[in-house]
Amino acid sequence: MVANNVMEVSGVPAVKTVLAGFHALSDPLRLQVINLLREKELCVCELCEQLAVNQSKLSFHLKILKEAGLLQSRQEGRWIYYYLNRSQFGVLEAYLAGYHHSSPISTSHQDCD
Repeated sequence: MVANNVMEVSGVPAVKTVLAGFHALSDPLRLQVINLLREKELCVCELCEQLAVNQSKLSFHLKILKEAGLLQSRQEGRWIYYYLNRSQFGVLEAYLAGYHHSSPISTSHQDCD
């Protein structure tokens, strides 16, 4: 929905959604997590092993990715498995597509005086 030049996604302003998503993607370790989860879900211990980081450090980054809606998790016994929330990536993609498909920026200038 577009109202007052602020897009909304499921009742939440897209600005907050987009900012959280791009913030989450701004860290190299979090990008590595995303890349590992592109093909299949992984548990925390598998992610720690493949990334060579301790669980405390990884948990911090997983929390940011989850809060941004980019990851989801499920518990199986004592293990937590993480996987991508592809629909949230679609929100970010749609946001960027708006710039790709927009009209060229006007070069005519009015006097600022």
